[in-house]
Amino acid sequence: MASLEVRRSPPMSRRQLEVRSPRRDKYSVLLPTYNERENLPLIVWLLVKSFSESGINYEIIIIDDGSPDGTRDVAEQLEKIYGSDRILLKPREKKLGLGTAYIHGMKHATGNYIIIMDADLSHHPKFIPEFIRKQKEGNFDIVSGTRYKGNGGVYGWDLKRKIISRGANFLTQILLRPGASDLTGSFRLYRKEVLEKLIEKCVSKGYVFQMEMIVRARQLNYTIGEVPISFVDRVYGESKLGGNEIVSFLKGLLTLFATT
Repeated sequence: MASLEVRRSPPMSRRQLEVRSPRRDKYSVLLPTYNERENLPLIVWLLVKSFSESGINYEIIIIDDGSPDGTRDVAEQLEKIYGSDRILLKPREKKLGLGTAYIHGMKHATGNYIIIMDADLSHHPKFIPEFIRKQKEGNFDIVSGTRYKGNGGVYGWDLKRKIISRGANFLTQILLRPGASDLTGSFRLYRKEVLEKLIEKCVSKGYVFQMEMIVRARQLNYTIGEVPISFVDRVYGESKLGGNEIVSFLKGLLTLFATT
């Protein structure tokens, strides 16, 4: 009986493997912090839990701006607990602004998607898998959490804070017509290259920065999806919104109205 000859296929090259097995998406969370010692361990634990249960590839980049309350020490401990492949501490010496914090964090991000959110527990990580599903369904460049659409909402604010927030959002809708329902929120998912491009274009500081990001995205014809979220006021620490921020917001809004 003639023996059967078994022919082995030559091993596939790295390029062939990449074609057959597309790169797995990775999500880099940027967490700018300032005086978030109590909140940071909780938000990191919730993020790790959400990502692990969903099977999502991730990293969390903490950008602490010289917090005097010991936030950096807490971040160093978290890096040891969860591993430096998951938690990356990239501190700065002092407060230098939100936009530059994102730029600093992106220099160290290895993910192809960037998630920005607050570290004060106002944004619950349980919404992130929904952000990701929304992005995949519509192939969006940006997915933004919205408090003002569907079953989204705000909890823990007094009437004054709600009026300020609603009023600010109403003014931006009237003056800028951005095509998104929540301009002042800061819980979003971006394609990394899109966020890099938008930050290059943005000139605003503080709370106006998030608003300008959406306005510039519209100018550049980037697509935006929205996911209703529940925003909960911080449990620990003090709000960083004050009179100066409100004045800066109004000045920034008028500047954007005049230049876009």
